[in-house]
Amino acid sequence: MTERTGTPAKERPSSAASVASSTIRMERLAKRYPMGDEVVHALDGIDFCVDEGEFVAIVGLSGSGKTTLMNIIGLLDVPDDGTYTLDGQDVALLADNELADLRNRSIGFVFQSFNLLGSLTALENVKLPLTYRGTRPREADATARRYLAKVGLEGRERHLPSQLSGGQQQRVAIARALVGEPRIILADEPTGALDSHTSVEIMELFKSLHREGQTVILITHNPDLAEQAERVVRIADGRLGASEHGHEGVRLAVCDTAGGNDAAPATAVARAAAEREGEAHATRANG
Repeated sequence: MTERTGTPAKERPSSAASVASSTIRMERLAKRYPMGDEVVHALDGIDFCVDEGEFVAIVGLSGSGKTTLMNIIGLLDVPDDGTYTLDGQDVALLADNELADLRNRSIGFVFQSFNLLGSLTALENVKLPLTYRGTRPREADATARRYLAKVGLEGRERHLPSQLSGGQQQRVAIARALVGEPRIILADEPTGALDSHTSVEIMELFKSLHREGQTVILITHNPDLAEQAERVVRIADGRLGASEHGHEGVRLAVCDTAGGNDAAPATAVARAAAEREGEAHATRANG
C-alpha cells in the first residue's frame, strides 16, 4: 500500500466544489507498480463514478486492474495520479486516521473468503465494526441481531463459522458489512467460494439490498454474475469500457465515460503480478 503521512488534513474544499449526484467520482485515476526495470500501469487514466443507490458490477479478467480499482475504491490504497472524491470529500486531503474513519463509516466489505474470525460467534463477528466504532455493547448487540435476521440468520447468532455452511458464512459477512449502515457495499467475488445454488441466493440478497436503496459495487471476473447488476463496467488493461445495462436496471451514471490515455498498456503477465500485489495489500489490511 502506498505510504501516507500522518500529518493533519489540509483545508477542505467548499461544499459547492463537491459533486452532489455521485457517491463516488474518479477522474483520470492512475496507479503504477514498479516491476523490475518496467513500470506497470495497473490503472491507466480511469474516469468512473457511482450514484447513490446504484448496483454496479466491475468485470474483468485476472490482471485487468479490477483488484487495484477495488482497493482504491475501498480506501485500502491510494492512486498515483488523478482525483477520487467519496461523499464529496477528496480522499487525497485526508490524514490516515480520517481515511480509516471514512472507510469504517462509508464502506462495508464482502470478500470471497468471508474473512470471519473463527473464534467468534456469528453475532460477535457482525458486531466488530460497531465495537471498533465505540458503540455501546448493548446497542451493538441489538443492531447485530437485527442485521443477522435481515440476512436470514435469526437463531444462528451463537454459531461459530465452523458450524455454518459456506452460504451462511457469507450471509454473516454481508450482515457485518451492513451493520455500520455504510453508504457503499463493496463485494469482491462474493460467490467465488460457493456452489451455484447458494450463489443465486447470495446474488438475490444483493439485489434485494439494492432495491431498498443500498449502493452496491460488485467486483467479479464472471460476466454472467455481472449481468445481474444495474450497470456493468468492463475493465481491461487498466482501462474502463463504456457502461452497459445489466438485468437489474437501465440507469447509467452521470459521468459515464471511458478513461484512457496514450500510455502503452502493460503486458498481461506483468499486470497480473501487479494485481497479486494489490490483493496482498487488501489481505494485509483486512487480516
